[in-house]
Amino acid sequence: MKLKVIIHEAEEGGFWAEVPAIPGCATQGETFDELLQNLYEAVEGCLSVDLKNIKLKKRDRMLEIAV
Repeated sequence: MKLKVIIHEAEEGGFWAEVPAIPGCATQGETFDELLQNLYEAVEGCLSVDLKNIKLKKRDRMLEIAV
C-alpha cells in the first residue's frame, strides 16, 4: 500500500507530517530521519485496532493481510 504524506516544517524547528487518507494520523520529528521513523510507527498505530471489543458471529471470519 502506498500512502501520500504531507510534510510541514514546524515553526519551532523540526518537521511534522499528516496522512490525509487516515484521519487523525500525524506525527513529528526533530530531524527528517526521525520524522520518517515516527511516521511508520504512527501509520501502524492508526491502522491497528483493539480486537478484544469486536464480537464475531458464528459464520464470521477474521483475516490478517499485509499492505
